[in-house]
Amino acid sequence: MAKAQLYSTGTEFEQPAAATRSITQETVPVARLINQEIAAGLLGVSPKWLERDRWAERRIPYVKIGRLVRYRASDIAAYIDANTQGAA
Repeated sequence: MAKAQLYSTGTEFEQPAAATRSITQETVPVARLINQEIAAGLLGVSPKWLERDRWAERRIPYVKIGRLVRYRASDIAAYIDANTQGAA
């Protein structure tokens, strides 16, 4: 089964030049985070559906940053792949 491709640019950001180095001086991949409205659009559901899923079903992992809710693009793609049905 083919993986769902959300963005042609991938799901990781590149680390800035040497001006900002991590403690270990290694590149740390950061998952691309998308907001609830974009995630809902990609899934073809309403933002309210995602809200209900967060407190009732917990099918799609999410990230809380303060009060903000974000989804990893890779988690949305994984959910789409996991729920793809074969032809009847």
